[in-house]
Amino acid sequence: MALSKSPRVTMNDGNTIPVLGFGTYAPKSVPKSESEMATKVAIEVGFRHIDGAFLYENEKEVGRAIRAKIADGTVTREEIFYTGKLWSTHHRPELVRPALEETLKNLQLDYIDLYIIHWPVSFKPDKDKFPLDENQKVIGDSVDLSDTWEALEKCKDAGLVKSIGVSNFNRRLLEMILNKPGLKYKPVCNQVECHPYLNQSKLLEFCKSNDIILVAYSALGSHRETQWVDQSTPVLLEDTVLAAIAKKYNRTPAQVALRYQIQRGVVVLAKSFTEKRIKENFQVFEFQLTPEDMKVIDDLNKDLRYLTLNQ
Repeated sequence: MALSKSPRVTMNDGNTIPVLGFGTYAPKSVPKSESEMATKVAIEVGFRHIDGAFLYENEKEVGRAIRAKIADGTVTREEIFYTGKLWSTHHRPELVRPALEETLKNLQLDYIDLYIIHWPVSFKPDKDKFPLDENQKVIGDSVDLSDTWEALEKCKDAGLVKSIGVSNFNRRLLEMILNKPGLKYKPVCNQVECHPYLNQSKLLEFCKSNDIILVAYSALGSHRETQWVDQSTPVLLEDTVLAAIAKKYNRTPAQVALRYQIQRGVVVLAKSFTEKRIKENFQVFEFQLTPEDMKVIDDLNKDLRYLTLNQ
């Protein structure tokens, strides 16, 4: 059974989100069955926020894990907060709901808690997998995201998703949505790469001023096997400053990096498929960093991005 529950914060639509989430992305070299196992472990440990995506190609396995933990009484459906993502081949308004319905079918759930635009660009899909006409927009001629957003609002009204948000949006793109004529629901969150080497302080300040929650992915650095990661970048969890702070609290550098985000008011995602680390990553509610240590970690910022996919 779970050791404890992750605290929740209220989003601008009144729904709540756990401040600590479990990330389910894994490189293709990792068997999909491990996604199912790791998600089960995460729920058993206490994670209630599960972050997934159509692009990860493991929604079926993650869904099985969630349903198994509901079936055995570990959690109820209402206790689980699941985030799904609209991939860039489905930005055209008429494709948004079918994409969400496919995610629901994969998960075998009646609704998801949060659905977000994965990237603010559109890709032309593989014609065999996504047989669309030649009008599909591509990078450089992207779909109007205002239209995509309206389609997401309709999905929320239809009860397929409780909250809607975005990912990898900069301030300008957020303002485009916020200033959209006829806006019915503003984004509840903006999920972006965020860690001590890229603390996103200006974007965080803007999001807070507009009651939008910043959600941090790659909060522990990024998986070196991932094709989008710059292999020449320094390994965050080997940073000597983080190591020294971790030693002071008798914690791991990963726990310090996660705790740092929570104390900044950021919802943070922790990703690991190792049982020991999954358990360690949930133990971030057992200690608190001092304001001095928070400042030291702030000063580690290098504006360094691990993900090199253009944003």
